[in-house]
Amino acid sequence: MEIPGYVWLLTIVGILALLAFDFIFHVRKAHEPTLPEAAKWSALYVGFALIFGVGVLIFGGGTLGSEYFAGYITEKALSVDNLFVFLIIMSSFRVPRADQQKVLLFGIVFALIARTGFIFLGAAAVNAWSWLFYIFGGFLIFTAVKLLRPEEENEDEANNFVIRLAKRLFKTTDRYDGDKLVTIENGKKVLTPMLLVMVAIGGTDLLFALDSIPAIFGLTQNPYIVFTATAFSLLGLRQLYFLIDGLLDRLIFLSYGLAAILGFIGVKLVLHALHENTLPFINGGEHVPVFEIETGLSLAVIVGILIVTVLLSLLSPAGRAHTIISDARSQAKKIVLHADSPEDIPDGHHVDEVELETSYTRMVERQKSFANLKPKHQAKAADDEELQRLLSRAHELHAKNSDSRGLL
Repeated sequence: MEIPGYVWLLTIVGILALLAFDFIFHVRKAHEPTLPEAAKWSALYVGFALIFGVGVLIFGGGTLGSEYFAGYITEKALSVDNLFVFLIIMSSFRVPRADQQKVLLFGIVFALIARTGFIFLGAAAVNAWSWLFYIFGGFLIFTAVKLLRPEEENEDEANNFVIRLAKRLFKTTDRYDGDKLVTIENGKKVLTPMLLVMVAIGGTDLLFALDSIPAIFGLTQNPYIVFTATAFSLLGLRQLYFLIDGLLDRLIFLSYGLAAILGFIGVKLVLHALHENTLPFINGGEHVPVFEIETGLSLAVIVGILIVTVLLSLLSPAGRAHTIISDARSQAKKIVLHADSPEDIPDGHHVDEVELETSYTRMVERQKSFANLKPKHQAKAADDEELQRLLSRAHELHAKNSDSRGLL
């Protein structure tokens, strides 16, 4: 279905208007969004995406509507996985929470520009060479297998080649100056970590596009649907970051779910490539009569995988154990950080004695719950040196200050 030019224009203007509104009313003034604020605006952006999808169903028909929703859900799931890397990068650069919004909005805008370019290049390429579906499908299957392998524990996502090169070629400082990209230090202009973290986010956005664009082309080849599904999946990602950054660590099976989705789409692409085959060394250059996966089935499979992934992460014994251990670590870290490294706590995050006592009580409850975990999970907690150090230090601080009305 050919999309009229005025529809493209109105869509692009609408998306740019949403980005401008986001910057002017939420990001321009540095602050950390509250949980209700993040929840409200996340729901609003998801609502925009759903309303747009209903519009596609009404005016474009069931096929285009199903393709949009399948693409949007897949891209949204991949975006959530990308938040893990954003979290690592901003933690590595110790970006103040109040300034993280601007970094995220930059990442969203950069990702939208980069992926738009990839979309039009990809659309032109697959129209000219249908055999590219073999490559796209093979790449997604390879990516799915890669997701199933354990990650390197010492992998430094922020210390990539571009950052190392920038530090070598330009004068940089480790000191933030608000949200400025350049500051004056010892009478000379230097790059702040804010600029470096934006470079790191931009670089990872390009890598993410290598997964997301082939994935959505496996669900639809309509450039308009690819563009809008990708754009709406990115809009609201900033709010989603602040809403679920505490939940991200609990989705322990997310990588397996994404591997299943990417593998499924990869197989779908290969089947489509066989159906459209023109390569002379495959079936003599003739089309291969294979089963093709319909968009409706694709949508059902993707939604089903995500539901199972989330439920397993939150309700399975492994998921519950991870949640208990992670929460104990988080509460202990809050207590220890407040006492030992107050200078590392962002402005507006200093807590009072009541909050610290609440954290200690919750930590103790979580620690008692270790006894109800399966032996292998108990052993994992016992062998976690960082966790045991934090728990021991938190108990020491509580015992030291319980009678003196100090920090705790």
